[in-house]
Amino acid sequence: MLKRKIYNRLVEWKHQANKRPLMIKGARQVGKTYIIKEFAKQNYKSLIEINFDRDPELKDIFAGNLSAKNIISQISLHIIGSEIIEGQTLLFLDEIQNCPNARTALKFLAEQKIVDVIASGSLLGVHIKEVPSIPSGYVESFNMYSLDFEEFLWAMGIKEDAIALVKEFYQKIEPVPSATHNKMMELFKQYIVVGGMPRVVNTFIEDLDYQKAFLVQKDQIKDYYDDIAKYAIGTDKMKAKECFSSIPRQLAKDYKKFMYSDVQPKGNRRMLGGALGWLLDAGIVSFCYNLKTLDKPLYSYAIQEQFKVYMNDTGLLIAMLDPSSAKDILEGNLGTYKGAIFENIIAEILTKAGHDLYYYAKGNNLEIDFITRLEGDVVAVEVKSADNSKSKSLNSVLKQSPTIKGIKLSMKNIGKTPNGLSIPLYMAMFLFEQKT
Repeated sequence: MLKRKIYNRLVEWKHQANKRPLMIKGARQVGKTYIIKEFAKQNYKSLIEINFDRDPELKDIFAGNLSAKNIISQISLHIIGSEIIEGQTLLFLDEIQNCPNARTALKFLAEQKIVDVIASGSLLGVHIKEVPSIPSGYVESFNMYSLDFEEFLWAMGIKEDAIALVKEFYQKIEPVPSATHNKMMELFKQYIVVGGMPRVVNTFIEDLDYQKAFLVQKDQIKDYYDDIAKYAIGTDKMKAKECFSSIPRQLAKDYKKFMYSDVQPKGNRRMLGGALGWLLDAGIVSFCYNLKTLDKPLYSYAIQEQFKVYMNDTGLLIAMLDPSSAKDILEGNLGTYKGAIFENIIAEILTKAGHDLYYYAKGNNLEIDFITRLEGDVVAVEVKSADNSKSKSLNSVLKQSPTIKGIKLSMKNIGKTPNGLSIPLYMAMFLFEQKT
């Protein structure tokens, strides 16, 4: 079993005095179903699972009266062998996006204390318009992603005390011993290539075979294309596929702002905005918005028409490139794509830690890869793929705005610079620790 941080959040939720139904959102195959069932096995005497994708006939449970009493009665009628033990039963509604009435029913299930309720879905944002009544205020929800770097380290057999030791160097801003630094960079590159999709990680840790992991990644990319074909509506099917396929070349540009014209020669927001939004709603990508100015609150200054698009799993991004890309990144020789990949992995780490994504670009000569908030401060983050890369944009911004803090992420060891802090890429897991 892969150790996941979300497990502890589930335990905390279970022990809340007045818990609401829990909604876990996330892209396909990030491990939602597995971890919920493992949690149920360890914490409940009875699990009632309804998978609306596998057993569509069970939608009938939610076809009529949606009172909690009637739903529980219908469950006992439709699911042979179901056992409802008051206070010790978990009702798990999987792929709930396929039953809009079940999502509405969460409001009424919140009012009963007989069973705990967890719902999960992969395309909830895509199907939101189909729900008759969104039970806002009655449901607690959060997003689940593929494994983050720390979870990957656990899967690779790295002990928590070893990670804590590396964190001490980060907290003290002291150089990590060379052997440890080199090992951490090696593991970080492996994480970039393998990514965090549970099935890919499980395949890789069996015998550290990159080719086997790559084949699983290609299957999962195919599944994404199949989802687009199955769930996207009308002309958005082809457009969403084209937007998805364009992401690697969009990120390979020096100026990485998403260009609709790179998807189709005369493409624009009106033609392709809905299709691109489908990928966002499906949890496959994240948007990173340009800022008008470097001030807080950041969201107030986001330019909605100017954004970059990053994959939520960098391993899948690499699998979309040519087959030799994994070897190139492991050997530090990826050319044009290296900068794009290192940016994507930092965007992924930020997203998984609960940060919204922003960048700052002004003219053709100034661009800061990421702007975020850390401990109340506005922080400018530059990501460098080469150790000797200069930070002209970062230096310029910090000179103009002394209240902004600067951080450079690269393959170099940790250290202070005249204009901020330089830390190795793998320490981003400490810099952007997950928000609770």
